[in-house]
Amino acid sequence: MKPAMNLGKRIYAGLFLITFSTLMYEVLLTRIYSVTMWYHFAFMAISIAIFGMSAGAILVYLLPRFFREERAKSNLSAFSFLYAISIFLSFLLQLDLPSMKNGDGIGFHSLAFTYITASIPFFFSGVCVCIALTKFTKQVSRLYAADLIGSAAGCIVLIQVLEIVDAPTAAVAVAFFGCMASFMFAAEAKMFKLKLVGAVCSLLLLLFVFWHTYLSYREIPVLKLKWAKGHREPAAYLYERWNSFSRITVSGNPHANRQPFGWGLSPACPPDQTTKELKLEIDNAAGTVLTGFDGDLGDLEYLRYDITNLAHYARPDSDVLVIGAGGGRDILSALVFKQKSVTGIEMNDAIVSAVNDRFGAFTGHLDQNPRVTFVSDEARSWVTRQKKSFDIIQLSLIDTWAATSAGAFVLSENSLYTVEAWNVFLKHLSPDGILTVSRWYHRFMPGEMYRLSSLAAASLRQLGVTRPRNHMVIVRRMLNGSAMNPDGIGTLLVSRRDFTNAQLETIEATAGAMGFEVVFSPRSAVDPFFTQIVSAKNIEPVAEAYPLDITPPTDDDPFFFNMLRIRDAFNPELWEQGNVRFNMEAVFVLAELLILVLILTLLFLVLPLLLKRNGTSLAGSLPLFIYFAGIGFGFMLIEISQMQRMIIFLGHPTYGLSIVLFSLLLSSGVGSYLTEKLQNQRPLYVQILFLLLLILITYGLATPHFIDAFEGSPTPIRILSAIAGLIPLGLFLGMAFPIGIKVAADKWKEVTPWFWAINGTTSVTASVLAIAISMNWTIGSAFWTGFVCYGCSFLSLGWLSRASILSWRRSRLKKGHEDAPPRWKSLEEW
Repeated sequence: MKPAMNLGKRIYAGLFLITFSTLMYEVLLTRIYSVTMWYHFAFMAISIAIFGMSAGAILVYLLPRFFREERAKSNLSAFSFLYAISIFLSFLLQLDLPSMKNGDGIGFHSLAFTYITASIPFFFSGVCVCIALTKFTKQVSRLYAADLIGSAAGCIVLIQVLEIVDAPTAAVAVAFFGCMASFMFAAEAKMFKLKLVGAVCSLLLLLFVFWHTYLSYREIPVLKLKWAKGHREPAAYLYERWNSFSRITVSGNPHANRQPFGWGLSPACPPDQTTKELKLEIDNAAGTVLTGFDGDLGDLEYLRYDITNLAHYARPDSDVLVIGAGGGRDILSALVFKQKSVTGIEMNDAIVSAVNDRFGAFTGHLDQNPRVTFVSDEARSWVTRQKKSFDIIQLSLIDTWAATSAGAFVLSENSLYTVEAWNVFLKHLSPDGILTVSRWYHRFMPGEMYRLSSLAAASLRQLGVTRPRNHMVIVRRMLNGSAMNPDGIGTLLVSRRDFTNAQLETIEATAGAMGFEVVFSPRSAVDPFFTQIVSAKNIEPVAEAYPLDITPPTDDDPFFFNMLRIRDAFNPELWEQGNVRFNMEAVFVLAELLILVLILTLLFLVLPLLLKRNGTSLAGSLPLFIYFAGIGFGFMLIEISQMQRMIIFLGHPTYGLSIVLFSLLLSSGVGSYLTEKLQNQRPLYVQILFLLLLILITYGLATPHFIDAFEGSPTPIRILSAIAGLIPLGLFLGMAFPIGIKVAADKWKEVTPWFWAINGTTSVTASVLAIAISMNWTIGSAFWTGFVCYGCSFLSLGWLSRASILSWRRSRLKKGHEDAPPRWKSLEEW
């Protein structure tokens, strides 16, 4: 047997930098693609790109002579340099690619080219990581620890980097860290020329980062996106700012008068009403307006004609809470109606900064108005902590269309639209307070409004209301007043008490004067299906008869916007939902992606065997195949399900992403390190996997109660409690992979790159599968599926180690026999 190759600290540092920058780049691409593509294509792009890492591992497996152990250090140097350069070049290429328009195939080829170019850096990264983990198997525990800890650090650092620089600058920063990895590997391999090249390139990239950051702050960047959602980006914006979960842009002419913007404006609104407005967009998809305000509320009388403001007529002289303050339009509406006070909650601090600082003179410095309070926080957790109540709580077209840092479907759930969230809001209403929620109303298939009414009825029933209908009113405004235009706005009013006759008369009179239609109330129902939904004590039979999913979302199934069932994903007739059609298409894309990744996974598993028939014998390795596939599926299913739960618990997509990834990856790295001294101890390996199963059972049962216990705590306490809760789980999750590599190295060392590829491909597949399971069933179902996968790995390792376990058991019995008192000896002999 060859002696283990001596590894210097620079190998560990280089691997840390590779995985650090790889995770940074993965999250960064998701952030960029959520601007340039529709979010479901962004998710697909990242999923396919990460397959590049497994492709790199398969290359190492297929070319064992080129990637032999003696050349490991020099190969690490070369491929890490290729990784760094490919980040820079592929990103430059992608800036010039026109992206696909939603719903058509104009940009199909550019989309395919995007997938290919995005995969290249991950391919080189996969080669590097595979070399490190499979060529130095004696040190795999420490190396895998460096791998995971680097990934954990990359997640946290990118979030902070995007608070300082824009995304194109961040991409160059990622390339800088890749070059630094090449420098470290070259120094260890004593490759002077490559070391010098790595140092020079690192310096140039770092200088470019500082220079471009300066240009960006002066709003004259050299690198910038040229295409977004199939359209050319304008030459310049009035304002542009990136952070870890959005890109904010402001455009328009601040001096021009125009017709006021409003999806729900009444046809009775005086046509001579004009105002000054700027357009604020989040990731080129979710838009709002900044309204010019010089202190004269008389100029904003048109806001009285918006259907989203109907609650102000029914509940005057109120303390108002606006969830999703955005550009301040709903805050101005409360001021126009002379409400006592208005509190605006906005979780995106970049929007708050744009409204009150950068464009404060234009918007009238609303934050300085004595009746106005701005809160930069997540609404649900903030409301939970409040002791005061509100007379009106308003949510107007609040959604999460744009992909966040964790990637599209993972974070498309919305903690504002669940039964548990609405219980919080209703409990914080004054006795005669009103919750007002506005969503899109499709004339022929109003799925969102049906689901909203189902959600309201379920929430009221949980609070002890026996006749939810007496507490609900739905009013709609069809756009253009045309039956040919399927889009409209519906406003749902939910009262803590029964609506009074006076309130109902006010709502009906106002709706009549404005040209709105009351479609459901305690008195009438234009659409009888609303009556069925609200009256049903068991919504399941009613919902099952409807083509879309209109069951009330819960914290365990929080996908309010994804109403298309996966079984109906290939039925385009059900996609027709007007302005939110792409939420229907997203489920189709998810189904397509699941099929695609399953095919790719099979190819990645089978092709290497076909291409290398005369290689090392794989006889007896089936249990290891199952083991690595099981931990690949299991880890990602557990990680994503916990991430989804933490988004609800922490109330912020970025918190959910960063806390779960950082805690699990960091503690998994520590767990991997703890296996360093465990060599050829298979019975102990099996015991560790058994303990992991016990911990998973504990987490699966305890997490919902844990969330309930800490939900009302301040954000720092919730973050600390989440970290403390995730660390023990991560410790044991991190032990599984190095244990598998140690077992594989005993007999199948040359095949370990293939096992690493199995682990990687199944992880990517599981990332898609986790979303499909969560959306079709529940988040808990995804978690327990991950548990079953780890159970399969446990059984496989037990079968593979059965001889060692029997030998260990005999030695323990023999030792116990020798040490036992005479009485026990006689019993054993008997």
